[in-house]
Amino acid sequence: MRRVRTARAWVAHGCVLATLLAALMLSAGAWARDKQRTKERPDASASTPRDGLSEARLLEVYQLMARGETRQAFDKIERLVQDQPNFQLAQLVYGDLLAARTRTVQTLGDIPAASAKLGAAALADLKDESQLRVAGYKDRPQEGTLPSQFLKISAQTRSAIAIDAAKSRLYLFTNTGSGLRLAADYYVSVGKAGTLKSQEGDQRTPLGVYYITSNLDTKALNEFYGAGAMPLNYPNMLDLRRGKSGSGIWLHGTPAQQFSRPPRSTDGCLVLSNPDIVALVKHVSIGDTPVVVASQLVWKPIAQLQNQARPFETALNAWREAKMAGDMNKVLSFYTSDFASFGKSLEEYAPKIKSEIKSINGHNVELKDVSFLHWNDSAETMVTTFGEVVEGKRTGSHKRQYWIRGSRDWQIFFEGVI
Repeated sequence: MRRVRTARAWVAHGCVLATLLAALMLSAGAWARDKQRTKERPDASASTPRDGLSEARLLEVYQLMARGETRQAFDKIERLVQDQPNFQLAQLVYGDLLAARTRTVQTLGDIPAASAKLGAAALADLKDESQLRVAGYKDRPQEGTLPSQFLKISAQTRSAIAIDAAKSRLYLFTNTGSGLRLAADYYVSVGKAGTLKSQEGDQRTPLGVYYITSNLDTKALNEFYGAGAMPLNYPNMLDLRRGKSGSGIWLHGTPAQQFSRPPRSTDGCLVLSNPDIVALVKHVSIGDTPVVVASQLVWKPIAQLQNQARPFETALNAWREAKMAGDMNKVLSFYTSDFASFGKSLEEYAPKIKSEIKSINGHNVELKDVSFLHWNDSAETMVTTFGEVVEGKRTGSHKRQYWIRGSRDWQIFFEGVI
């Protein structure tokens, strides 16, 4: 009871804001530090929280407060801030519940105007974070729906990720025997200037279909990136086609002294809390896990997505059949005039296609473990990955293609072995 008596004493002397304002200043300052610092990174295991359920615990406190069960809410928030002392939003709620013992608290972060002014920007960020976390809990996707980009995901693809930037929410899907299943979702921070990244240094998060390219060694990471970091393949082939620049877009954690960052606070990366990035890393397969970043996700019934996939499947199979038939002109008609593959034009790439057709020699070609993800903005594109295996051979090429829908239906503007 000693901690509770001390807290009451703070209220009595008008000092309840000490912990709260410390949390606000931490929120305002920690994420603004230059990420080029060279400080050696501490052991991630020492700063990674134990349970990874902090958001659920905070939301339970909100529910208790809404029901007027303030005693139970106080007990739970006190335990939460003991377990996660750097969870600034939890500290804010803790301060409110302390203040509620002597006066009526009207809103989240209900502190005297003079004190609120000292941390106005940080207080606004924490309120935004709170609203987005609550919205993520309330606005759950309907059972039997998937993001509209997931037209077909191979059963061999271990996991898939979709991010709704407007909601600051990351959704993790794992593959089951019956298809993708929503396994978890997390609060995530995006770029200071929002989304639609187009150039180096614009502090925006890119939108599109990406893949995780590596899982960086935490021992070699700057402490700014927290308990984990996974780079994305920005700029992807569609980005390059559109002349976009920049690099270094990562999914990563937070410094040890900070639990989470405001909704819009990064230089373009996607930032999760340390327990969340640790949980996420366990489900990711390098080079194989797709990451869709959308301004706003549209969820559709799985049957509707399957129907939507059929026209593209027809085009993909027509390309395969043309290769089996050995019709070089027909095969080339599936490629755009501005096709490029790692710096090679269609004219320069054509000998490779011709060589592949020759090796097929009329045999059947099977496309294995096919996935394709749909992206639709100013143009309709498809990112497809598959194994191309010629009958009689045990192995084949693992390819990725980017298709675009134009006046002549679907055509390929990039193709490469991955």
